[in-house]
Amino acid sequence: MIHHLTMSLVLLVGTALPASAQVHYSPDGRPWKQQARSGPDAEVEGWLYNLGITGIRVRLVEEQPTHLIVGHVFEGTPAHRKVRVGDHLVGARGLEFRTPHQNGYGMKVFGSVGPIADFTVALERAIDSKKRELRLQLRRDGKRVDVKLKLPPRVKPYSKSFPFDCVRTKAVREHLWSHIAELQRDDGSWGNPVHNTFAPIALLASGKREYRDEVERSARFHARNTSTEDTSGLVNWKYMAAAIVMSEWYLETRDRWVLDELQEVYEFLCTTQYLDLSQVNPKVRESHPASYPKNAEQQYGGWGHNPGFEGYGPIAMITAQGALAFALMDRCGIDVDEARHRAAYAFLERGTARNGYLWYGDSVAGEQSWADMGRTGASAIAHWMSPHREHKKLARLHATIMAEHPNSFPDTHASPLMGMAYGALGASIDRRAFGTVMRANRWWFLLAECADGTFAYQPNRDNSGYGADARLLATTVTAFILSIPLEGLVMTGKKAR
Repeated sequence: MIHHLTMSLVLLVGTALPASAQVHYSPDGRPWKQQARSGPDAEVEGWLYNLGITGIRVRLVEEQPTHLIVGHVFEGTPAHRKVRVGDHLVGARGLEFRTPHQNGYGMKVFGSVGPIADFTVALERAIDSKKRELRLQLRRDGKRVDVKLKLPPRVKPYSKSFPFDCVRTKAVREHLWSHIAELQRDDGSWGNPVHNTFAPIALLASGKREYRDEVERSARFHARNTSTEDTSGLVNWKYMAAAIVMSEWYLETRDRWVLDELQEVYEFLCTTQYLDLSQVNPKVRESHPASYPKNAEQQYGGWGHNPGFEGYGPIAMITAQGALAFALMDRCGIDVDEARHRAAYAFLERGTARNGYLWYGDSVAGEQSWADMGRTGASAIAHWMSPHREHKKLARLHATIMAEHPNSFPDTHASPLMGMAYGALGASIDRRAFGTVMRANRWWFLLAECADGTFAYQPNRDNSGYGADARLLATTVTAFILSIPLEGLVMTGKKAR
């Protein structure tokens, strides 16, 4: 059972499917013109919204804000040969879409209603009907066209208690575990630090021995590709992934070989954590003058993309992962320097507003501001796993703000899917907070699922991870999120052996 806390949550979302599809596009055609370079979505001419298992991809336009403009239809799907590229989807189940979408990013537009959300309601009702038939109203060449899509019987509706006690959730995650296991590369990896974090721990969270080999191969991949010295770019992300995966593997198996490898990762992270002005790259004065530290305390204790202080310096998202990595390694028996660990937590606390929202760095955006919750979720789980009990209070506060404002969950900075994974993980320290966030975003899981059972990377504010096999990234993160209720990891409540 997910951790229970005696905290008061403002449960803003009930069991009804909320309309919270976020839109953020630009006059230059972004994101609609951006294409995936590989994977199943490489055939799609742009980064478009996936409309669930129908096989339809759409974009939105300013001139017709209640229309969904069809940009692609996958062969062999319910919509194939019934819906055409260029069609305007204007209604479903006999009802026209009447509420326009909102465009942009931020508190004022998160949770906007519109045709995406209206379509989701119609799709969910069709899945839950006896006929399993989705009736769509189209505008084609200026004329009204009605079509009926027959939905496959394998897809069942999500329960009102989603993701708990949900037959559909169980079926989806079991399919995804098998899928991502099949896609593991010969070297034990899946492609990048985000894949290589959440793919193996999703498989480990399953509790199924049939995936043990894949998880061990991943742990050994991380071991081979980390050391006490490393000059590669964006290197800290790789080491955070290695620390988290190898720690969870050790806490599950007690394989002794892991400890030496974790010690190497720990020593490397000590060299990359920013603790002294002497670590500041002199080029920062020219490249990012506004970010150059004004005193020794500014950004102290954090991690950035690379060792020390380069560019705009340490950031909250990776510093939270650093604090979490130290906490997990401490549980494995690595002698973690307490001063270093507390410095990382202090960085995160300086960036947290009184309402619990964590901003980009170690300064506060606004005492009542909130937006993308990936950083907040990462900080929540880092504080929850801390060896110091006083950090539990901030973990609870983080969980509270995520439950109070769940609508930004799918739309976060830089790597939105990574943000979703850490947002869900952080919220999971409290069952009610996690349930609130998940039910508020049930629409996303319904719409992101493709006809083949994998999951699509939906259009977003930012696009990190969209380009290579974006389908694998979304599938991996979804498998991890839906595995959280199983409590198969130390981070999600399992007692270490």
